[in-house]
Amino acid sequence: MLSQFMVLFGFFALVLVAIFWINKAVRMFDRLVGDGQPAWVFLEFTALTLPQVVAVVLPIAAFASVVYVTNRLSTESELTVMQATGYSPWRLMRPVLIHGAIIAVMMSLLAHVLIPTSLTQLKLRRAEVSQNVTAKLLTEGEFLHPAPGITFYIREITPEGELRDVFLSDRRSPDAPVTYTSTRAYLVQEGGGTKLVMVEGLAQNVRRDGNRLFTTQFDDFSYDISSLISREAINLDHVRYAATADLILRPEMVSARTGADRAEVIYELHGRFNQALMCVIAATIGFATLLLGSYSRFGVWWQIVTAFLLMVGVKLIEGGVSGTVLSSAAMWPVMYLPAATGAVTTVVLLYLASHPGLHRRLLPRRRAGQAGAP
Repeated sequence: MLSQFMVLFGFFALVLVAIFWINKAVRMFDRLVGDGQPAWVFLEFTALTLPQVVAVVLPIAAFASVVYVTNRLSTESELTVMQATGYSPWRLMRPVLIHGAIIAVMMSLLAHVLIPTSLTQLKLRRAEVSQNVTAKLLTEGEFLHPAPGITFYIREITPEGELRDVFLSDRRSPDAPVTYTSTRAYLVQEGGGTKLVMVEGLAQNVRRDGNRLFTTQFDDFSYDISSLISREAINLDHVRYAATADLILRPEMVSARTGADRAEVIYELHGRFNQALMCVIAATIGFATLLLGSYSRFGVWWQIVTAFLLMVGVKLIEGGVSGTVLSSAAMWPVMYLPAATGAVTTVVLLYLASHPGLHRRLLPRRRAGQAGAP
């Protein structure tokens, strides 16, 4: 059973990650490539978002794999045979717990190590890309706005790197807007900055006082475009970027560095542990629910629906307790209420599966519907 769980888990995880990842990648591709970034930057950014996507998918894949395998075993009467040979529902739960524990270890690795590291690196790379003036401006046939009050247009970029028919409007000063046009231009790196050297052009300066227009023709003109992109210090002081060790040992320091209150720090810390527990709960609830009832040629569709509704209920509890913890750090034990609810639900379901007489009394209509089942 464990090997079947893992094989199906890998399949469902691969499919779901591909779906979620492609959805993110399409939006990111349009934004990055539209800004003139090379394809390898797009691949790097999508790779850095992958740990977050996997973390979302793991509980879903754990639940789906257990439900699928258990449904197949039930349909093919293998569960009935195992129970007839003396395997109780509690004993059958053992491979499910191992399966959930393996996925919980994967989730712990993601939550405590990979996700904070990838978020930090993604923040750094986004800042570097946003400061890449050349990539932002080298887009032909499109009006660009690299900074407030700046409009830039290039009709054509030759293979030699020459910019043809350039338009640059600088309206950062409302009282003295300036417009530059030139037939040719070049981007030149100089002194750690980037300058736009325009050749054979015209500068038009509008003076608001008197509404006068001044024009100046030039053979060549240098315009510093490095200032168009703000180079603010990269702020990595966010609680999501903090290491788990710092959240445990130095929560006050993390709170002071990130500006988050203590409740947010506690919520982030216990949220990482709770994510791993929810993987186990997803697997156990799915299996325990499908043990209810006896063999039916129509399958166990009603158990599958019940398992899904139970998981939705657990997730609703998880969303409901977040506000309580964020309002008061002392309420952090409430973070584990969804996992505790799922564990109690699993025990109740296993108890019902171990006492079929009690289960039939609780669900008499199901028993009548199965009277003619072999």
